[in-house]
Amino acid sequence: MTIRVLLADDQALLRATFRILIDSCDDLAVVGEASDGTEAVELTRAHHPDVVLMDIRMPGTDGLSATSAICADPELAATRVLILTTFETEDYVAQALRAGASGFLGKDVTADTLLAGLRTVASGESLLSPAATRSLITRFLMSPAPDTHLAPPQRLSELTVREREVMALAAEGRSNDEIAEVLVLSPLTVRTHIHRAMTKLGARDRAQLVVIAYQTGLVKAVPDVPGQHT
Repeated sequence: MTIRVLLADDQALLRATFRILIDSCDDLAVVGEASDGTEAVELTRAHHPDVVLMDIRMPGTDGLSATSAICADPELAATRVLILTTFETEDYVAQALRAGASGFLGKDVTADTLLAGLRTVASGESLLSPAATRSLITRFLMSPAPDTHLAPPQRLSELTVREREVMALAAEGRSNDEIAEVLVLSPLTVRTHIHRAMTKLGARDRAQLVVIAYQTGLVKAVPDVPGQHT
């Protein structure tokens, strides 16, 4: 299957470069280009792409607002947003997660990393490293936006014991392979449990599943200690 990509960036030259790169791959295709957030939302509703490659800083409606609009639209539930920006600050990453983005990349990434990121997000996985998951999700939940609604603990009642175990380890930033090693399961079985948990909880992707794990109290958020890494 071909992964359909929408480009949203106010720089025409950059969009043209991305189009050439993406269209050079047999499994990827650009279905549209937007120069601002409003156009990005309109074209996403028109084309229903698998992934929107979204710049944060754009004139008018910015990328974060556009991401929020896309992720809040039930008819666009299958569309993932991959944030691409030169502004690689934790605050932007936290805002992108709040908006519903599935991944985050800086514009200085290599071509191979960008293409791999599009495929990763399209598959339903989140594009955040384990370290980013631990530090950024924790920061996001310890200082939520005023309009953030925490998920009630009773939502977890739909999950099996094993699904809760897998979800908790994913929320700690562990990869499928690491979870498989801890629970003595195959990576494929771990992936199945992750997807079942996502389906039961209505999570768009792994990033949102991790957020729910913290919000429900399945995993406790702890403040980062300078110089200490887990």
